[in-house]
Amino acid sequence: MSTNKFEIDAQLRDDIGKGASRRLRHANKVPAVVYGAGEAAVSLTLDHNQMFHSLTNEAFYSRILTLKINGKGEKVILKAMQRNPAKPRIAHMDFLRVRADQKLHMHVPLHFIGAEDAPGVKEGGVFSHNISDVEVSCLPSNLPEFIEIDLGQFMLDQTMHLSEVKLPHGVELVAFAHGVEGHDLPVVSLHIPRIIEEEPVVEAAEGEEAPAEGEAAQPAGDEAKGSKE
Repeated sequence: MSTNKFEIDAQLRDDIGKGASRRLRHANKVPAVVYGAGEAAVSLTLDHNQMFHSLTNEAFYSRILTLKINGKGEKVILKAMQRNPAKPRIAHMDFLRVRADQKLHMHVPLHFIGAEDAPGVKEGGVFSHNISDVEVSCLPSNLPEFIEIDLGQFMLDQTMHLSEVKLPHGVELVAFAHGVEGHDLPVVSLHIPRIIEEEPVVEAAEGEEAPAEGEAAQPAGDEAKGSKE
């Protein structure tokens, strides 16, 4: 990979199949494929360490990348990825070709700012985040790296829903493709945290057995009455 973290060096590969992929992984390589835009799928080989390092950057998941295949650049997005379930290793990566005139569906992270200035926080409120990213639809030229949400004016018991999120120009929420009703989920809310009071533990007096679980302690008077019957 070049110094630009959104430019990926790749090599074409003809040796495909499970055995070939296993050999690539043992050689510290990542098998990959690029497809879409009306062109045939192409199998690729990537450097594992470079990909692993790139994935630590949040923007790598939501940005248009330049895939350099044998030196020729192609605009793509990371569409899917498989990880080894037992080791911190990348097993496979899928890239989708990007066309300037075709809309993309991408998950974009939400960045929350100004939380410490919110009036509700100064009154003891605590934010609860329900959604950390949203799926958007837009042309490649309008794809945002993230969507910023300013919490600086939040009051106690206030909730922000998806319909209240300010979107960049040309960007739409996929969740509302069939209308807002039933899809307007809460994104973030501010409330006083609930204090859960623990029930007092009843300790048995010396020489007495504690009541069994689920069984109420019987008053001493009733116990004496029962012994006479």
